[in-house]
Amino acid sequence: MRDETAAAAPSRPQTGAAPLHAPAPPPGRDRRRAAYGALDLGTNNCRLLIAEPTFSGFRVIDAFSRIVRLGEGLGTSDRLSEAAIERTVEALRICRTKMQARGVQRAKVIATEACRLAVNGEAFVERVRRGVGLDLEIVDRQTEAYLAVTGCAALADPLAESVVIFDIGGGSTEIAWLDGAAANPSTDPTLRIRAWDSLPVGVVTLAERHGGAEVTRRMFEGMVEEVAEKLSAFALRAAAAATAPRFHLLGTSGTVTTIAAMHLRLARYERRRVDGLWMTDGEVGTAIDDLLDTRLEQRADNPCIGRDRADLVLAGCAILEAIRRAFPAERLRIADRGLREGLLMNMMREDGVWNRKPVR
Repeated sequence: MRDETAAAAPSRPQTGAAPLHAPAPPPGRDRRRAAYGALDLGTNNCRLLIAEPTFSGFRVIDAFSRIVRLGEGLGTSDRLSEAAIERTVEALRICRTKMQARGVQRAKVIATEACRLAVNGEAFVERVRRGVGLDLEIVDRQTEAYLAVTGCAALADPLAESVVIFDIGGGSTEIAWLDGAAANPSTDPTLRIRAWDSLPVGVVTLAERHGGAEVTRRMFEGMVEEVAEKLSAFALRAAAAATAPRFHLLGTSGTVTTIAAMHLRLARYERRRVDGLWMTDGEVGTAIDDLLDTRLEQRADNPCIGRDRADLVLAGCAILEAIRRAFPAERLRIADRGLREGLLMNMMREDGVWNRKPVR
C-alpha cells in the first residue's frame, strides 16, 4: 500500500457528499483516524482514494484506478454507450466495496466532462444510485478546475510569483493562473487564481477526432493547432503569467506522469519518483519527441503507458505542447495528484479535523 501526503487547503466551490452507512468509530478512537473517500469518475478513468487525516494532511490507506473510457464515442455521439456504462458500473461497484471495507465515514463521488456532455448523463447517475448505491454528483467546470488547483498546488514553488496549473483529462482540460507567491503551505491556493478555463478537449475526444494509433508529426501539429485555438482566450487573459519571477508550469494527468516516467527511463511506474519531479523545458521536449518516434505496439508494450492508453498518450502530448507554446517556461513540475486529493482536503477542512485534539 502506498502513502500519499498533501497539505490541507480548501477550495471555494463545494460538492455534495455521498453518504456511506459505515459504523461509527469505536469509543476512544482518535477521530483524526476516521476514513474519508474521494472518487473521481472522468471521461477515461475511474479513480478512488481512501485516506485518513494526519497532523497537517492525510495518509492514503487504499486506492483504486481503472480505465473505463466512459466517454468513448462522445466525440461523434451525444450519448454514453451501454458498453461504456457497464464497464464503469463494474468499476464503481469495486469502489463501493472498498469504501465499505475501510469503514469510510464520509465520501464525495464526482463525475466530470463525459456526464456533463452526454444527454443520458443524468440517467446514468440515477442508474448508479439505484444499482451501486453511490450518489454521483456531476460537477461544473469551475468546480473541477478549482479542485485540480487545490489538489496539486502544494507542489508549486513557494517563491514563484506566477504559476500555470493544468489538468489534462479525457474529455476536458482544466487550466488556471495563480498569481503571487504562496504565503504558507496551508493558505487556500484558490485565492491566488487570477484566471481559469475549462477547455472542451481531452485525450479521448482529441484522439477520436484525429486518430491516436499511428500519429505522424503532421497529425500531431494538427492536434496542437486545435488545442491552441481553444486555449487562445485563456492565454490572452493570462498573458502576464510567464513574465513573473520564477514562473513555472505545474501539470497533473496521465500525460505528464508518462512524460516523467519516460524521462526517468523507468522499467515500471513509480509514483514516489514521479510526483514532485522537476523537468526542464528541454527535457519535456525530448520526451515528447521520443514518444512521437514510437509506434502503437511500442507504446502498448511500455509498462508506464500500457495497452489501454497507448492510443491516447500522443493526444495528451499535443495538449501539453499547446500549453508549453502559450506559456513558455524553463520548468515544469509533475504532479501525480489532482481532483481526489482536492476532494479529500476539502472534506477534512470542512470537518475541522486539523483543529481537533485527539480523543483519548
